[in-house]
Amino acid sequence: MSSVSTIANSCSRGNSIVFVADKQTCRSKLCTSSLSFKPKFRSLGLEAELSSSGLVSMCSGCLRGRFGSERCFHSGDGVGRHSAIGIGCRDARQRHICASSEQLGGMAVEESVCDESMDRFVEVVHKLADAARVITLKYFRSKFQIIDKADLSPVTIADRSAELAMRELLAEHCPSHSIYGEEWGLTEPEGGSDYVWVLDPIDGTKSFITGKPVFGTLIALMHKGVPVLGVIDQPVLQERWLGIQGRVTTLNGVEIQTRATTLLKDSYLYTTSPHLFAGDAEKAFIRVRNEVKVPLYGCDCYAYGLLAAGHVDLVVESELKPYDYLALVPVVEGAGGVITNWSGQKLRWLPEVGEVGIEVIAAGNASVHEAALQSLAWNEKTTRAKI
Repeated sequence: MSSVSTIANSCSRGNSIVFVADKQTCRSKLCTSSLSFKPKFRSLGLEAELSSSGLVSMCSGCLRGRFGSERCFHSGDGVGRHSAIGIGCRDARQRHICASSEQLGGMAVEESVCDESMDRFVEVVHKLADAARVITLKYFRSKFQIIDKADLSPVTIADRSAELAMRELLAEHCPSHSIYGEEWGLTEPEGGSDYVWVLDPIDGTKSFITGKPVFGTLIALMHKGVPVLGVIDQPVLQERWLGIQGRVTTLNGVEIQTRATTLLKDSYLYTTSPHLFAGDAEKAFIRVRNEVKVPLYGCDCYAYGLLAAGHVDLVVESELKPYDYLALVPVVEGAGGVITNWSGQKLRWLPEVGEVGIEVIAAGNASVHEAALQSLAWNEKTTRAKI
């Protein structure tokens, strides 16, 4: 029996998968007719099947709030309606802030995944990255439809097709695991799972649609709230960073490490864009930017790969969602770096926390990280009160 088959057997606890439709964007605008996605999804009594002739969508016109309301769930010609428990943005963010100390606080010693299981999961994550790479390369620098989400961020057929391809593989190889993706939300097996795969098929969609090869596919595996496996894959440059809890990060199979810069004034800093910061976060970023040697812009997730490989020293960003940062944690830490929120707390996440944006800082070593934190002077308690 192959390793991957072993995973499927050892992970399987049933065929029913719960689909939590929590996205505001109308899915019907983009079709994924070239893909077949067989597992059925159940959303509070409504069953649907993704197939080459079918389509699962949720209409933004049926939403009356970002995190909860009456929702309209479409599949083919059928429409089902259900109510969901809503949580406010402020409460959701507060729950994220408290996650490490309350929801995850019971883990005095974080449980690690055994080597045999991890090796099998590594096989799976490479399959996911390979599948996403084929699709993104097919569409890169070609003409395709671009849709703006409710938050005005763009999404393309490439994003959705790549995520569905990864979901199909996970349904085959790890059917008992949960999946959380940027484009299709959360799916859970009945009874839940200690394992959650977090997918961002194209991190840096704006770079992707403008032909700039610094976007990437991000894949994380969470175990009881802890990122234990992470991949940054850059399809065009054919570069793949692999981070595994307790092991050294590799770039295309070669071990890498962050560089030895120790002073903030000697550091090279990356952020995706200075325009992504606002209010107190903008003021905090400017304080750090004014202290580094060189501030640089425009690399999306690729900047974290450059940091892990020893080319830059610091990455500072704001309002990152779980699928934006969880895959980065094992990659950065396995190369000798440090990655936390702006208050210095480790990055942890549970599905019940929801899709909440947070501030993230990554540094090549503890010295630069601590200096940058002091410069940020980020008071989470004060900031939380302003939300």
